[in-house]
Amino acid sequence: MEKIKMTTPLVEMDGDEMTRVLWQLIKDELLSPFVELNTEYYDLGLVHRNETNDQVTVDSAEATKKYGVAVKCATITPNAARVKEYDLKEMYKSPNGTIRAMLDGTVFRAPIIVKGIEPYVKTWKKPITIARHAYGDVYKASEMKVPGAGKAELVYTAEDGTETRELIHNFKGAGILQGMHNLNDSIESFARSCFNFALETKQDLWFATKDTISKKYDHSFKDIFQEIYDNEYADRFAEAGITYFYTLIDDAVARVIRSEGGYIWACKNYDGDVMSDMVATAFGSLSMMTSVLVSPNGYYEYEAAHGTVQRHYYKHLKGEETSTNPIATIFAWTGALRKRGELDGIADLCAFADKLEEACIKTVENGEMTKDLALITTLENPKTLNTQQFIKAVRATLEGLL
Repeated sequence: MEKIKMTTPLVEMDGDEMTRVLWQLIKDELLSPFVELNTEYYDLGLVHRNETNDQVTVDSAEATKKYGVAVKCATITPNAARVKEYDLKEMYKSPNGTIRAMLDGTVFRAPIIVKGIEPYVKTWKKPITIARHAYGDVYKASEMKVPGAGKAELVYTAEDGTETRELIHNFKGAGILQGMHNLNDSIESFARSCFNFALETKQDLWFATKDTISKKYDHSFKDIFQEIYDNEYADRFAEAGITYFYTLIDDAVARVIRSEGGYIWACKNYDGDVMSDMVATAFGSLSMMTSVLVSPNGYYEYEAAHGTVQRHYYKHLKGEETSTNPIATIFAWTGALRKRGELDGIADLCAFADKLEEACIKTVENGEMTKDLALITTLENPKTLNTQQFIKAVRATLEGLL
């Protein structure tokens, strides 16, 4: 068959470790034989980020603003051990945090449902979508180690020089400090993204923070959501037969575990990071979750909602066989290709993305899967495949569908 042609480039952000290996395998086996890939490539691997003083991360986000759609591989956010391992110039911040701050918006994450992979939470019958705010909080925080006794204050200096001060703590000895912020504009964009997504998918929307403790910071999120809902969305939600409600984050966790699913759970940045991993794992595997950043400016960035699979990478370097699940990374590519097809009016590209996703699901439901799924499947006598074998099995299924 003739390869599908793309008109506008897709921003391609390569990554680290085992997911970088998967990235190339997916392109070689599942994409390039069928699509004439048109991408603007950025190497966000830690080695290249270090060489460019992390400028490549900023450049990739600017390219996403230019072209509108990006696909990103998993990347390392370095800690002290990684600084030593990679001989880094500094402990760079999360590339995801940098990109999300530049693009703003909301990260929507939903589990990929496959027959034979049953949720660990017995009450869950429908997918739970996490809507994660993509700006600020700890991901844009300033931090300080306090060496000894002294007074710490929050200080805001207005443009006219007027100062407002709030005591943080009178330290009697050494300690630590962290200063977080967010922006009303970003919280408003987050709220509207969540309300719009709920209307598009006809799902109830939950939002949860800890406003009883954080009476200004978290309470502002709660108030902004409620004001926008009351003024812009209440009637539309009623017409659609869906509901919005706010609750405390700890109450939400208890409700989620007792629920049957089938709704959107909106979370602040850090809460969404943690809870999306919990939801993904409880539905079966971190490698079975989609993730897309939707910006209010019309930018889309698709990624896998898991890390770089470091343990498998070290085995891979030793020449040992690995059985790494590539499905979330494949779905990042299909999401980006579908969106590119939608924006450019290329129906064949959208159809190809649909078929590749169907091929992944059919391959697993036919009993061929990676080890993470073989260990938990309810299917009888599953065939456990290594990474390369699974990708080839998906290709065989895809060719049958095409």
